[in-house]
Amino acid sequence: MIHDPIPRDVQPALPLLDDEALDIADYLKSEQEAASDIHDDATHRQGLAALSLGAIGVVYGDIGTSPIYAFREALRATGAAVPGQAEVLGILSLLIWTLILVVTVKYVFFLLRADNRGEGGILALYTLVRLATGRRSVPVLLLALGGAALFAGDAAITPAISVLSAVEGMELVLPALEPWVLGVTMGILVALFAVQRTGTARVALFFGPACVLWFLTLAGLGLWHLGETPEVLRAFSPVWGVDFLLDHPGVAFVVLGAIFLAVTGGEALYADLGHFGRRPIMLAWFALVLPALVLNYLGQGAMVLAHPEQAEESFFGLAPEAGLPVLVMLATAATVIASQAVISGAFSMARGAVQLGFLPRLRIRHTAEGQSGQIYIGAVNWLLLWGVLWLVLAFGSSSALASAYGIAVTGTMVLTTILGALYLARTGRLRAPIAALAVLPILSVETVFLASNLAKIGDGGYVPVLIAVVVGFLMWCWWRGTQAMRARVAKLAIPVDSFVRMMRNSSVNVIPGTAFFLTGDPQVVPSALLHNLKHNRVLHEQTVFLTVETLRVPYATADERASVEMLGGCFLRLTLRFGFMETPNVSRAMAHARRAGLKFDVMASTFFLGRRRAVATGKGLELALDRVFVALSRMAADPTEFYHLPRGRVVELGERVAI
Repeated sequence: MIHDPIPRDVQPALPLLDDEALDIADYLKSEQEAASDIHDDATHRQGLAALSLGAIGVVYGDIGTSPIYAFREALRATGAAVPGQAEVLGILSLLIWTLILVVTVKYVFFLLRADNRGEGGILALYTLVRLATGRRSVPVLLLALGGAALFAGDAAITPAISVLSAVEGMELVLPALEPWVLGVTMGILVALFAVQRTGTARVALFFGPACVLWFLTLAGLGLWHLGETPEVLRAFSPVWGVDFLLDHPGVAFVVLGAIFLAVTGGEALYADLGHFGRRPIMLAWFALVLPALVLNYLGQGAMVLAHPEQAEESFFGLAPEAGLPVLVMLATAATVIASQAVISGAFSMARGAVQLGFLPRLRIRHTAEGQSGQIYIGAVNWLLLWGVLWLVLAFGSSSALASAYGIAVTGTMVLTTILGALYLARTGRLRAPIAALAVLPILSVETVFLASNLAKIGDGGYVPVLIAVVVGFLMWCWWRGTQAMRARVAKLAIPVDSFVRMMRNSSVNVIPGTAFFLTGDPQVVPSALLHNLKHNRVLHEQTVFLTVETLRVPYATADERASVEMLGGCFLRLTLRFGFMETPNVSRAMAHARRAGLKFDVMASTFFLGRRRAVATGKGLELALDRVFVALSRMAADPTEFYHLPRGRVVELGERVAI
């Protein structure tokens, strides 16, 4: 943790406690680092090639493992004992054009350009729509909550199905290992989640090269078998896909649900936009990822046409017997990387939800200095692990999990498309009717995929829906409760201007030092100050009303970080601003406050916090919702740690608030 420095000319007169000594060391260190406390565009810090390599390892880790099971599951869904040319070419055509329409057109060509100061993801898109609208819209809010909740279901299922599908390849190497598949899968998953607290910075350097090797292997295996049946190249014609859907009306709906497995992980292109930038993500997609995926699917189709008996293991059947163990090892490594990417995405999504007021304050720890995206949230990590292990045990195989997989992904993509249309219309880039027509083809395709996956509700599709409903309900309860709490507190609030005037002729005792009173509303007097005056009847010679604002942009600039306003007498107002993708670090931001004109002695400063405890007082359904909010509030992180306040210099004063 990094703090604002003690001034060079101030020397503590008394020995410091251990915590205080650590604070001062942190303060001194941050003086040299505060100037770099800005989110720089990664493209300026690294070369295009290096960023593209990183994007291959992080952005495309999930979609890169889809060939392990997507084509296999689509073939199984046809019900054909011996897949013929119509089934194979039809499925290949659907796979190829799904990659083109959903990933290339929607994400690469459109959504990567809809960035919020370089940041992407459904919550960033929500903020763009909210800013363009100028007011809060409950329907738009529900779209954002729904997308974030469905992402939680995706984050739980992705590690389970990815690692399980790879480890199942062990059976082909040594059939006697079949009873150990679940045990090995769970062991890998436990180890993966256990190392999250150390951060991914140390292993991130291996992600890119490992995934490059993986995609080259996919392309090489596909090219090798493509020579056996080159007529599969006809699958590039969309006619084969349309004919398949028309000729197989009984199973087409089910097959489409399996086809969509090929684009799982497509949302990562947009979510990780801020980490790599648009150009590296586009370059990685067109130069390596898309060709490798298409070649591998074509190779699987060519092999099945030449050797129909390999249909049950169309991916691992691509490798010669001697190379099968190597392929299994590569697949396992690739699935672990894919799982790591979605876990990191869950951390980022949770942080964004906290900053936008959809979740209580969670304890967030940075795991890499200078890289805001490298964070660890223990509560999210262990809840995800519990959910992933339960899914592995409950379903037992990747084929069974495939039925539960598509709903979360398709649901998130449909909501993102709707928000994208609202973004085009509300920002004035396109008129509303034209915006609707522009997104209609993609939305129609995704809606069909969603409907197809909804047909699997009884086969396990209820799992991501249930997860999304629970997470969405909790997020709604928290947002509703915080709004009610603010409304209740506002009724009892005293305006700052009136308070400053009243205190000019007050007989209250004035003591040396600086007092920082944290308040969520800069226009009203902090409750902690009122309690301090009531019980202690003292006022510091410099009293600062400190407000931490969360901007509706990912990162605050250096000019936005701090502002100081003189209110009269001993009162000042300090506003610290952070983007919704940043973790508020008040101590470090104090260096910016000093540059903005605030003069204070760290050793003579105290931070006062007002703790509000919500008390549920409603009736019926409202009482139930209020009780959920009260329960969630108990899980909130300690504000001292959340805001990174100087340890040993915080005083808390509590009060009960009926909602």
